[in-house]
Amino acid sequence: MKVLHLDTNHPLLLEQLAALGCDNTEEYKASKSEVEQIIHEYDGLIIRSRFKIDREFLDKASNLKFIGRVGAGLENIDVDFAREKGIFLAAAPEGNRNAVGEQALGMLLSLMNNLNKADREVRQGIWDREGNRGWELEGKTVGIIGYGNTGRAFAKKLSGFDVEVLCHDILDEVGDSFARQVSLEEIQKQADVLSLHVPQTELTLGMVNTPFINRFAKPFWFLNTARGKCVRTADLMEALKSGKVLGAGLDVLEYEKTSFEDLFEEGAMPEEFKYLVSSDRVLLSPHIAGWTQESKVKLAQTLVNKIKARFFVS
Repeated sequence: MKVLHLDTNHPLLLEQLAALGCDNTEEYKASKSEVEQIIHEYDGLIIRSRFKIDREFLDKASNLKFIGRVGAGLENIDVDFAREKGIFLAAAPEGNRNAVGEQALGMLLSLMNNLNKADREVRQGIWDREGNRGWELEGKTVGIIGYGNTGRAFAKKLSGFDVEVLCHDILDEVGDSFARQVSLEEIQKQADVLSLHVPQTELTLGMVNTPFINRFAKPFWFLNTARGKCVRTADLMEALKSGKVLGAGLDVLEYEKTSFEDLFEEGAMPEEFKYLVSSDRVLLSPHIAGWTQESKVKLAQTLVNKIKARFFVS
């Protein structure tokens, strides 16, 4: 098999595919149009998020047998058309689920205990104990929307705390010993914390908006380690201003480019983002929740295992 690699990844991906007999080609700088001119030569494609694999691209990939995405989701691929053409699609959500679960927990504890604010103040010689009095997680109810790999990993981390964990998912019977599956309405009624772990789909784009937020019975802390475009940032800003959202931990942002490598599509900084940057109740990171030293290895290994199981093990 000839395999084209469009993004740099852990070397084991190249090494283990080569050991299976694959002929690897690394092409990390060619434009999409340039890749489209050669893609018919390849049986396999490995990508993170450099550009969209759309219908036009897939039509040119006449010999493609698989696409492996070194990441959790497949939203940059026209999944339906690829499957219609018989192309095997493999993502690797198992590879970074632990990393995402750990970061979600870290962001939550930092928010509830004002750790980033307190750190900045002490560095400036400000010793404000009362102004940084935090909240304990014990006794709180945590709602998780999207109970797949990362949602379940976060719930598992919470099992060491005296909290009630509720989960909601479009699939039935996904609850387990770490979280009790309930309706969305029940989460909105009970939750002190909401953590988003959904893929980017037609159903989830802009789902966290003013009506959604206002249906929560209590003010709550909000975490998003999923996809930025699932949240309407302007609506989140208003909820932070009003106190409906007590604090927000955002690893992903609405403004990210499709590749996730840069922030603003047009380079302009929206007013609501300026507010997030200036707020002591907002914690921001550059889409790194699943971006650990360990997950880089695990993502690559997960993908190799899936390709090997499909094409090289009888």
